[in-house]
Amino acid sequence: MIVLRFALRSWTGRLGVALVGIMVVAVVVSYVWVPYDPARVVPGDRWLPISADHWFGTDGAGKDLFSQVLVGARVSLFVAIASSLIAGLIGLALGVLSAITPRYLGEPLAYLIDVLIALPTLVLALVLVGLFQGSLVTVSGAIGFGSGVVLARIVRAEVSRVLTQDYMLAAQASGTSTWRTVGRHILPNIAPIAIVQLSLIASLAIIAEASLSYLGLTSRSRPSLGRTLGELQTTVTVHPGAIIFPGIVLVLSALGFNLLGDGLRDATDPRLRTSGPTSRTATES
Repeated sequence: MIVLRFALRSWTGRLGVALVGIMVVAVVVSYVWVPYDPARVVPGDRWLPISADHWFGTDGAGKDLFSQVLVGARVSLFVAIASSLIAGLIGLALGVLSAITPRYLGEPLAYLIDVLIALPTLVLALVLVGLFQGSLVTVSGAIGFGSGVVLARIVRAEVSRVLTQDYMLAAQASGTSTWRTVGRHILPNIAPIAIVQLSLIASLAIIAEASLSYLGLTSRSRPSLGRTLGELQTTVTVHPGAIIFPGIVLVLSALGFNLLGDGLRDATDPRLRTSGPTSRTATES
């Protein structure tokens, strides 16, 4: 809660919290109330405009667009959180271990990270989706793994920098155990950069899942923002207004995680926290 309070001091943090909060609320609401069945085809309601009954209008099959967006937000939020968690576990584990272990273990891990980075995340996702029928777990795992090895390289560089600091030399001289040092000194000091990277991974995961759904490579049993955009794309020149709201929701969802990461970075980095408005005012006076 303290970190969130500091994050709310910046406009990026406030806007990020607002956008992500709206998305979370929409997902929670979708499990309680959805105005129409998002998969129900009603030929008589084709291309209805925005109204009190259909807040975003309807598509060419008469399906309510607001209901599709509301339910589709579940997929985006799940993939964002799951991919970030997987990437965080892989990135922190590989990055920290490759930096703190002896050279005969750390160097091979570093080379392994470089090799794994050569595997494009989206290509890996395409292969796994083709093999395992495009489940959300498969998509999240592929995006999380591909992003995690990139995060590992960044984490390794940050850990190597932290290990050269005076307080780390003092901790080693005092006989502090390696894992205690990791918990007390290394992880807190790499937290700002890790948080920013994980927020980027979350936003990229939303876009990647939408891209796979847009191409029709994920399961058709669930609505998603990408699938909705893909179905509307064929008629965009005739009914351009229908694609606006799903597209805006997708962009704002990805933007929200980016801005939230910036706000959390400001909150967790002591150098940025102490350079806030209070410190500037004191300096000027």
